[in-house]
Amino acid sequence: MTTTPSLFDSYRLGDVTLSNRIVMAPLTRNRASAGLVPSPLAVDYYGQRASAGLIITEATQISATAQGYQDTPGLFTEAQVEGWKRVTDAVHAKGGHIFVQLWHVGRVSHRSLQPGGAAPLAPSAVRANTKTYVNNGFADVDEPRALTLEEIPGIVDDFRKAAANAVRAGFDGVEIHGANGYLVDQFLRDGANKRTDAYGGSIENRTRFLKEVLGATVGEIGAKRTGIRLSPVTPANDLADSDPQPLFNHVLDVVESLHPVYVHMIEGATGGPRDIAPDFDFEALRKRFSGTWMVNNGYDKAMAEQVVASGKADLVAFGKAFISSPDAVERLRRGVAFNELDRDHLYGGGAKGYTDYPTLESVGA
Repeated sequence: MTTTPSLFDSYRLGDVTLSNRIVMAPLTRNRASAGLVPSPLAVDYYGQRASAGLIITEATQISATAQGYQDTPGLFTEAQVEGWKRVTDAVHAKGGHIFVQLWHVGRVSHRSLQPGGAAPLAPSAVRANTKTYVNNGFADVDEPRALTLEEIPGIVDDFRKAAANAVRAGFDGVEIHGANGYLVDQFLRDGANKRTDAYGGSIENRTRFLKEVLGATVGEIGAKRTGIRLSPVTPANDLADSDPQPLFNHVLDVVESLHPVYVHMIEGATGGPRDIAPDFDFEALRKRFSGTWMVNNGYDKAMAEQVVASGKADLVAFGKAFISSPDAVERLRRGVAFNELDRDHLYGGGAKGYTDYPTLESVGA
């Protein structure tokens, strides 16, 4: 006898059992301490949200050149590893599970954040028409320089080393950030990738960097501890492709060949309309992957329950809900509204708008 899966059922993900199918999505908060080390407040913040079946951390730099925003954490120094260990210990102490999202921003950066004030790195010297958060405000990104063929293996290895550091820091796994117009995504798209070598031109060539990064990470820590996030149709960070359907059909075939534990799929425009590309066939991508399928973007309780019950997704990620409501899982379970989001304190600052949101328990509800 088979039973219909529920959003609140436990779920086996690789070698860990999640307490429910609700995921806290990665959320940049710009509150890292000196040395890009997670702060003591981050320990509280993630610990408060450990009732999520899985937490995926804010995007975390794999190297000094990977940074694109002020006060975002890294995972390439011993101090950063130790800072994250305090976070993972806090989440595990409350029975939660946590993956770290590994990130290289590529061209979405500013010289003031780069070692020696150098130009940001990218597949090609194509500047993005977008902004970054630097010097406590938003500023236009700088023009990047194209990575040389000789430099690319080093970037791939930075992902591998960061994955190894993640395991040392106590994470249950890692998520490769292949979405939202950052470096992995920049290699995929013909709007940003104008290369004429083995990493540019054909869909196969443009997918090569993703394949190498994912392969190196799986090789280092295992497929059961490796996920990847993708956003086929989002216009985030001025990224575009002339024909995303065949591109992402091929991307999913490549991903399937490496057997990561999950694909985290952003449906529509990240944080925006779900129907931005109504003709794009997300189900065709789902059919190409045999592992865990996580969906994200604009889900409410009814949508989340339906997509899990139908078997079209295994896990559902929520973003803003977990910013404003540490007990988002309990609120979903009881059908209670989330707290109002403090938009003035999303990026940077201290406890206000970060660790000071009330729970139902704290207000006696």
